[in-house]
Parts: sequence; C-alpha cells; structure tokens
Amino acid sequence: MARDAVTTERLRTLIEQLESMTEKGELQWERQLGSAHRYARWKNNLLILGPAEPLSDSQLARYLFITPFDSPAYVEINSSDPELGKSVLDLVNAVEEASKNEPPTDPFALDDDILGRLVN
Repeated sequence: MARDAVTTERLRTLIEQLESMTEKGELQWERQLGSAHRYARWKNNLLILGPAEPLSDSQLARYLFITPFDSPAYVEINSSDPELGKSVLDLVNAVEEASKNEPPTDPFALDDDILGRLVN
C-alpha cells in the first residue's frame, strides 16, 4: 500500500513519541510469557513489538503492531520499511533496554478486574 509523505511523517512522529516515553519510563512494556514479544497498553491501544525471536537474531525483520482494544483496525510498521525501518529498530532497542529486567507476564491472563467487567 502506497503511503504519502504526510502519513509517513505522522508515523515517524508516533514511533519517536513511543521511544521517548519508553526511555523516560512513561510507557511500561512487558515481555510476553514464553516469547520475546514486548507489549504495552497506551491510549486504549495494544502495542506489540515482535516477532517472537530474540534480538540476537539481528537479520530478522521487526515490527510494531498497534490495535485499538475496541476495534479490529490496526497499524503495522515493519523494520524493512525504507522510510520508517530505522525508527522501528530504534524503538525495539529502547524497549529492550527498558524491559530487559522485567519478568515475563501473560497478557491474556484472567484477572478479577477483567472478569468483573464481563460478569456481574
């Protein structure tokens, strides 16, 4: 899909904002249990950095996947992107550094808060 310059710049700004928030500790990323994926919740969106393979596999393309919790819409930006790829890799490195000591979690684990919204 072709992307115009305005959209590319808006996406670049978004990635840079996520990287800055990560470096400042304002955006908390978690490591998915049994995976190298990192995920965060931000502005009612789920952010996922992948793939599941460790960063030591440096030849593998990385991606940022963003999806709203209340919609099937999504945005995906790949490190192979000629205009935004470096920004995605910079974000991956910032997230890896910020979350390297975090214990793995299960993003789909059932908790009382979620269950309370579903069942009275």
